[in-house]
Amino acid sequence: MEIRTRTALVTGAAGLIGRGLVTHLLGRGWRVAALDEAPDVDGPGAPAGGDLLRLVADVSDEAAVRRSAREVADWAGRLDLLVNNAGLAGAASGPVEHLSLEDWNRRLAVNLTGPLLMAKHFAPLLREARGAIVNITSTRAHMSEPDCESYAASKGGLTALTHALAISLGPEIRVNAVAPGWITEDDLRGIDHAQHPAGRAGRPEDVAETATWLADAGFVTGQVVIVDGGMTRKMIYAE
Repeated sequence: MEIRTRTALVTGAAGLIGRGLVTHLLGRGWRVAALDEAPDVDGPGAPAGGDLLRLVADVSDEAAVRRSAREVADWAGRLDLLVNNAGLAGAASGPVEHLSLEDWNRRLAVNLTGPLLMAKHFAPLLREARGAIVNITSTRAHMSEPDCESYAASKGGLTALTHALAISLGPEIRVNAVAPGWITEDDLRGIDHAQHPAGRAGRPEDVAETATWLADAGFVTGQVVIVDGGMTRKMIYAE
């Protein structure tokens, strides 16, 4: 029996979490299509060719997404895992009284419409492989700081889109989400790590390991796995 290497597609591949996802998957023998809005000259993970395909597309542009689907089909002929990671980071947009409609619409276009378009156009490849979709949401879908309305709304919508797609696309395609908390590669103060019940802030590989687990968790669909070191379970009161 022929054993074929599994193929994953990661959007937002040039960002912090995206680079971690691509590197993690390549290291575990996956073929990876790394999609980002701008070409990433130096990486992630390996030079283009062989097990890595670079794609340049704006996930909110349906024509660009459709073109990327054809490229992946020509390159791999299958798709086992789609990770919708692309998103406009930087949660704060300023006071709601000054929030521009342009900012609101752009965040929803990339963070919410983008994953919908990716699911729409890659569903045939995923269905044939009985693959999985993992959406990268955020703990901002469940809790907020001031002035993050457009980001929180986009991630909350993506959480709802996750269970809607799970019902619509199952049983052939499972759809889940990972909601990261504070993920960084920077040096932090001891107090920044210590406030987490897990004893540290998150790293990109924490998200990548969870997404890879969901790719194989055959009885899990429509779920959101929070990866935040326990912060959403921690009661905090001002002293």
